[in-house]
Amino acid sequence: MTFFNYNFYICAVSEMGAKAKKAMMKKLKKGSSQKDESADFLPLEGGPGHKLPKSETTENKATVLYIGRIPHGFYENEMEGFFKQFGTIKKLRLAKNKKTGKSKHFGFIEFESPEVVAKIVSECMHNYLMFEHMLQVHLIPPERVHPKLWKGPSRWHKPVDWVQIERKRHNKERTLEEHKKLVGEILKRDQKKRKKIEAAGIDYECPEIVGSNQPASKKIRFEED
Repeated sequence: MTFFNYNFYICAVSEMGAKAKKAMMKKLKKGSSQKDESADFLPLEGGPGHKLPKSETTENKATVLYIGRIPHGFYENEMEGFFKQFGTIKKLRLAKNKKTGKSKHFGFIEFESPEVVAKIVSECMHNYLMFEHMLQVHLIPPERVHPKLWKGPSRWHKPVDWVQIERKRHNKERTLEEHKKLVGEILKRDQKKRKKIEAAGIDYECPEIVGSNQPASKKIRFEED
């Protein structure tokens, strides 16, 4: 390539670069002149503006609150007395064990006022320190509220006293046949234990069961003739 041709090539490349730069600037000016006031942003390569897709803001209509980590001694009456400062309570339930009647340390509250009250309570009482327990308060969306949420042992629920029931069963008056049947079952269990001890090779003399060879218990209900 001669010196003349090389200079001509450099000039042509620089002229093409200048033309491309002018075309881009013209395109950007054209895009900015056609700017839409309602556009959210303009593309870097020019052109009309674009709008961002509008996200539908869903209103929080939750009115039921979940309260976790409830301390011992903070039961229904105490919860009602404490949370009524925010508004009138419509429903309140503390989860309890059906057998023992003891608290499971979580519950639910619903206010009669609009959902704004429930939101305020969740914001104010979440991580609130009470008797060395950090309360966990959360809103429950309406679609996640179980239809049987408010069913369960109430505050007046008294658990079954199984100790008292067993005591009555053990100390009840028995007939002579019932007493013999009871002693026979005890002797059968004793014989099984003796066989297990002998099979293990343990030299042990089991004591005799008191009452097996004695007269019947005084608590026998005789049938009337």
